[in-house]
Amino acid sequence: MKIAVSGASGKTGFRIAEEALKKRFEVRLITRKGSVLPHSLKSCEKEELSLFNNSELDQSLSGVDTLIIATGARPNIDLTGPAKVDAVAVSNQVESCKRVGVKRIILVSSLCVGKLFHPLNLFGLILLWKKVGEDKVINSGIDWTIIRPGGLNESEENLQNQNILYTQKNSQEEGSIPRRLVAKACIEALNTSTAIGKIIEITSSEENKSLTMKKAIEGFNNISNTILEV
Repeated sequence: MKIAVSGASGKTGFRIAEEALKKRFEVRLITRKGSVLPHSLKSCEKEELSLFNNSELDQSLSGVDTLIIATGARPNIDLTGPAKVDAVAVSNQVESCKRVGVKRIILVSSLCVGKLFHPLNLFGLILLWKKVGEDKVINSGIDWTIIRPGGLNESEENLQNQNILYTQKNSQEEGSIPRRLVAKACIEALNTSTAIGKIIEITSSEENKSLTMKKAIEGFNNISNTILEV
């Protein structure tokens, strides 16, 4: 399977690419022009392009089976960034996937997407624009999974003792998670067929029960069935 990772030079993106390589996937990196990548990704194909150039996007995604979207607006004085990156650029990537036949999309989003009254929205209404991007993925007609992580941190220590809490959409509003575990969750989603068509929220701590994504999704389904029966 060939995987493309957009935003591969970012702090989450390069970790996703590294985790994909560990699982022996063929990885293509999609980055901005002039981006610097870690030495660990030297074996990957690399495409430098603008996410607003449709022909470049189509070329970069040609022959790809799955696109993992790890692009995201950074805090900036330009408050139009979230609209451009989290809505328009995501939409452009989805449309390109449809044109070239990509079979699956995994989008890295955020907890609290769609909420209006949230401190993060002081940065260009980012949670509202992320919802626009999510909706574009959901309505694409392509198999999709959306991963909504909590607050991201750079820690690479004590990861073996950190367990991921997987929940359904709109179930968590706080909590954090190392970017490395977000990367692992993206690859786990890729290998979990029941993750297709799901929005999965993730945070981590040592107190969480150790559970696979597959088992957690089975729990989602059981909860849904109980609600229907009531």
